[in-house]
Amino acid sequence: MNTSTFTASLAAPTARRRGNTAYRWVRQLHLWIGAWGALAAVIYGLTGLVMNHRFGDDAWPQGETLESGRVVLVVPAGARDTPEALAAWLGSAHGLQPQVIRKGKPEAARLGGNEVRQPAKWNLSGGTASKSWSLEYMPGNATAEVKQSRHALLAGLNRLHKGVGGGWAWIALADSFAIGMLLLGLSGIWMWARGRSARQMAASVMGLSVLVLLVVLGPALL
Repeated sequence: MNTSTFTASLAAPTARRRGNTAYRWVRQLHLWIGAWGALAAVIYGLTGLVMNHRFGDDAWPQGETLESGRVVLVVPAGARDTPEALAAWLGSAHGLQPQVIRKGKPEAARLGGNEVRQPAKWNLSGGTASKSWSLEYMPGNATAEVKQSRHALLAGLNRLHKGVGGGWAWIALADSFAIGMLLLGLSGIWMWARGRSARQMAASVMGLSVLVLLVVLGPALL
């Protein structure tokens, strides 16, 4: 046996051992991430399925949302200048911390045959997954009305799915689930591709999945 053959015979088992070690580590990562996000996958899968069928004549129930009250607030002059000033006043004076601030576009209306431009309305909202509030304010007005609502369990889960009402802790947890799903997908693809040629991958369920994804996404995005 010459030197090159001997070296190759030693390198092959070493490369195989390294490949097996990498596979075990990726497999363990895949399992641990799957265990961490298992319940999240159930919740996100359920709410995603429900929200995907929220339109049409045969729409699925989305969970009950009931109005629980309305309160008219007197807005001080200092809180009427900007949405940020209004949000700061709501937090300091009433303990309402806005999570979403929207400034709409000016609206056109006709008065006595003349077109009148109305200022953009400000919409602020906040609360939790089960209890929420919303405020619509016309800049310059002395008062604003706060609408309060209560959400049933399914409606609350749908709100959490959309990143609404969970606060910073839920956002951090949801981010970890999202990163976990990315790693779960990448590690799954890596393990599925291990030991398969490009032709075998194309003729496998992975290739079919890619083809179906392209067929569905193509018309939707173009």
